[in-house]
Amino acid sequence: MTSTPWLAAMISPGQDFDGAPRLRKEFRLEEGHGGVVKAMLRATAFGIYEACINGTQVGDDVLSPGWSAYEWRLRYRSYDVTTLVTPTSVLGVELGNGWYRGRLAWHGMANLYGSELGFFGQLDIEFADGHVQSIASDASWQAGPSATTSNDLYDGQTIDARRLHKGWAEPGYVPGADWTGVRELAFDADRLAEPVGPPVVRAGVVRPVEIFTSPSGRTLVDFGQNLVGWLRFTVQGEAGQAITVRHAEVLEAGELGVRPLRSAKATDTFVLSGGLDSFEPTKTFHGFRYAEIAGWPGTLTADDVEAVVVHSDLERTGTFECSNELVNQLHRNIVWGLRGNFLDLPTDCPQRDERLGWTGDIAVFAPTAAYLYDVKGFLQDWLLDLAAEQKAANGLVPITVPDALKYCPQPPEFPAPESSALWSEASVWVPWALWEAYGDLSVLANQYESMAAHTRRVEGLLSPAGLWDSGFQFGDWLDPDAAPDQPWAAKADTGVVATACMYRTARLTAQAAGLLGKHDDEAHFEALAARVRNAFAEHYVAASGTIRSDCTTVYALAIAFDVLETPELRGFAGNRLAELVRDNNYRVSTGFAGTPFITHALTDTGHVDEAYRLLLEEGCPSWLYPVTMGATTVWERWDSMLPDGTINPGEMTSFNHYALGAVADWMHKAIGGIRPAEPGYARVLIQPQPGEGISWARTSLKTPHGEVRVEWTLDGGAFRLEATVPAGVAADVVLPDGERHTVEGGEYHFACAPAPVLDYQASR
Repeated sequence: MTSTPWLAAMISPGQDFDGAPRLRKEFRLEEGHGGVVKAMLRATAFGIYEACINGTQVGDDVLSPGWSAYEWRLRYRSYDVTTLVTPTSVLGVELGNGWYRGRLAWHGMANLYGSELGFFGQLDIEFADGHVQSIASDASWQAGPSATTSNDLYDGQTIDARRLHKGWAEPGYVPGADWTGVRELAFDADRLAEPVGPPVVRAGVVRPVEIFTSPSGRTLVDFGQNLVGWLRFTVQGEAGQAITVRHAEVLEAGELGVRPLRSAKATDTFVLSGGLDSFEPTKTFHGFRYAEIAGWPGTLTADDVEAVVVHSDLERTGTFECSNELVNQLHRNIVWGLRGNFLDLPTDCPQRDERLGWTGDIAVFAPTAAYLYDVKGFLQDWLLDLAAEQKAANGLVPITVPDALKYCPQPPEFPAPESSALWSEASVWVPWALWEAYGDLSVLANQYESMAAHTRRVEGLLSPAGLWDSGFQFGDWLDPDAAPDQPWAAKADTGVVATACMYRTARLTAQAAGLLGKHDDEAHFEALAARVRNAFAEHYVAASGTIRSDCTTVYALAIAFDVLETPELRGFAGNRLAELVRDNNYRVSTGFAGTPFITHALTDTGHVDEAYRLLLEEGCPSWLYPVTMGATTVWERWDSMLPDGTINPGEMTSFNHYALGAVADWMHKAIGGIRPAEPGYARVLIQPQPGEGISWARTSLKTPHGEVRVEWTLDGGAFRLEATVPAGVAADVVLPDGERHTVEGGEYHFACAPAPVLDYQASR
């Protein structure tokens, strides 16, 4: 059915009802029009909502409508509820604070978008004769209390089972004296937007692996995996007894390690009714592996509780596995980090008083994400928020999207907001990553205005010499050699980092302009890129080839972004990068800027062995050090937990941050051997580059044209490769000895020694 015009109003309860009101509307189907052919509910809220008809949930989504740039985009979701409507029905809704009214960021502030919760919904019922009956939110609805007495995404939820009032959303329920009416709020329906990305859903369940008593006598539950979601259980105990659940990612000295949560309480409380109670706190979420449970009646067992995993509903597309089990665990950690932080938007972390859509993290992680999952709609939706925030800020791409920080007070000494290299680059790098992964030109078309606006703004920030060397920069954030309380104090010169990033941005924007037929813009941005490249060479590259600050990050970026003007300079940079890696005993020496690109830079300049040894190093700092410490997600800091089992003393420490997991992009392309030769894998490059320490690898990817599979082994010095190419797709296969083959859809087998090819056969 075609959606009818909006008749609904944004309605708010007459009382706040502890920030979790219930709303209901009872109605009868109009007679004389035949049977119901279709019934569609469209709904959204100021806050979060759960909708039901006659007591049955209308969808599988949770935490809807999620978090968007509410000032310009309030998304609604649509539900086919044809089978739920009866001659007399009740449309029931529960509201919660969510991102709209709950606490956001680390400043202790709430109500950033408004102080009143609201619901906006319309149920359109189409009958056999074409007549449409609409049940819309309006002043005739009723509002009352729910069983939730407090709810906040950071602090948790309290549910009092004595206030459940079963049947409240079913026909015939008579609201008590504590129910009130509703009032209509001022609301511009032009802000309504249909979502591009998927909803947040319950994506799985994890059972406890151990229940034990801490040194202080507390009951702790270990789920064996750092995850995002909540606990769910059914229990019976004395009426009024409270069960309290605290959450944390790690243990310290055998107790919950809650200091990294900062001010987030991450605590749920459940008050028993005296009967059999089922609890699920769906108005909050937590990042945790461990739960401390107090007040449980009787003895808690592993059969009593389960952890519900919550994230956006994404399809898994890419896999990777190899002979090194530590590397496999690292890859699993990267996948779980994505799952935990892709909860309606790409966040930095899911546990402390932050959980913001930091642009720098996704700028470098987008290629990895687009391999592991189908994130096209998910990231396109987020990019619409980025563009809306950017347009309102005169072209400035904020460091978080949605930009909650613009409402939060900053210290007087903090600089005024301005474009920041790598962070603001998300406006260009993320659309480009989606173009390469999916080959859909509409992504670039939709985001081009945003891409160009960012590039032009930074063009205006360049010095007369053509360098981006002024203003605040995050730079190579969290360089492992920086002090715990000075994450910005990196070895890499911030001007070098920013100018290299700007060169890449100008080139990508020029390429996007060319693809879209905007040839004047293409010429302009190509000239801008050339100017920045020349300035980089003149001011940052010595005659010897040394780049200013002479550290791994500056060489990695210069190589990966192709900033260097001659093959000789590129060769020197590759050799110097490999030398620095060796001199540091293959320990990681890069932060957020350099880490995603260093293994690519080493491999692309012929230093495959150094790249492998860097990946396989187990000492701190390294990718595998957290794995040896039992990590099940990627950490924010290389040493979020110190070797003695204590938590890093810095105030900013997360155990679930995907940014440093961007190395998986290299694992997929260099070890696994799959990369797009043309956008969207319309043509595929299969080129595994084996190195010491890994004797076999297998990887697969569901592309827009079908699944690509690659598996290789090293056996007694012989390299054997099996590849599956989708029908209608050409693949360029490059073997380690340099032999090249071009094949089309089918299964193929290759073998080579260090020199000539030994065997080649293809089957179609």
